[in-house]
Amino acid sequence: MAKITYIEHNGTQHVVEVSNGLTVMEGARDNNIPGIDADCGGACACSTCHVYVHPDWVSKIPPIEDMEQDMLDFAYEPDPQRSRLTCQLQVTDDLDGLVVQMPEKQI
Repeated sequence: MAKITYIEHNGTQHVVEVSNGLTVMEGARDNNIPGIDADCGGACACSTCHVYVHPDWVSKIPPIEDMEQDMLDFAYEPDPQRSRLTCQLQVTDDLDGLVVQMPEKQI
């Protein structure tokens, strides 16, 4: 289980525990955290679960794969270093303390 901090665009923080095996997107969905729409349900077929990973965590998460990179082209104001799709980040103990911030909007 990992404790993950989700920060809304307005600065509101939500710290929740997410079970191993779920994705960071499912953790947001299951805890009713606003700002992650997840329209495709986690199939990496949209960009509505886009977040900016805190700079301290960029090198600690698994590398981005081609399909996710392609979907990020459709995200609102993607950051080449920090943008990720939460549906592609599987929770493990290694993600304990992860901090992600939602963009102003999801498209």
